[in-house]
Amino acid sequence: MSIGCHAEIYEGPDEFADRPPRRGLILCRDDDTSGGVEMAAAAISRLGIWLPIVGTAYEPDPVAVVQAMKQGALGFVGLPLRRAQLLETLQAVQKEVERSGAERQRAVDARMRMDCLTAREREVLDLLTEGSSNKGIARELGISPRTVEIHRANMMHKLGASHAAEAVRCRIEATMAGPGIGSRN
Repeated sequence: MSIGCHAEIYEGPDEFADRPPRRGLILCRDDDTSGGVEMAAAAISRLGIWLPIVGTAYEPDPVAVVQAMKQGALGFVGLPLRRAQLLETLQAVQKEVERSGAERQRAVDARMRMDCLTAREREVLDLLTEGSSNKGIARELGISPRTVEIHRANMMHKLGASHAAEAVRCRIEATMAGPGIGSRN
């Protein structure tokens, strides 16, 4: 079947990781043996990219389709592929990408930066997000205010934040990454 699109076929996750695409979408067989949508979403997240995923399966049941969507799929098509159904799904996915693709990539980027923080730097960020001052954070964590300043400065540097509001925004964006996206936490 030809629909005028270029396709790259990957042997498996290792080959995908060696030369991942930077644009397009992933058409992913969603079954227990391949890891399916969940594995694909986790793989692209570890690479620091976001691409839309469309799950596929022979005789997909509604529960599996809902699970794939929760894991990051933007669409789902049955196998064998039918031209009209595939084109309809691709058009719907394209509309979703235009609407929220940049937001999803920002969320993945934020999650990647958050993953670089130490446990203590995360604690400082969590308390900062709650509105605590350096002194309040120091009391809560049982450390000196100077130590809080050091952890805060390291955290800000790792997040690429020039002020506290940017660090808090990064934390919020990271939580918006959703299931299957940068889930090392």
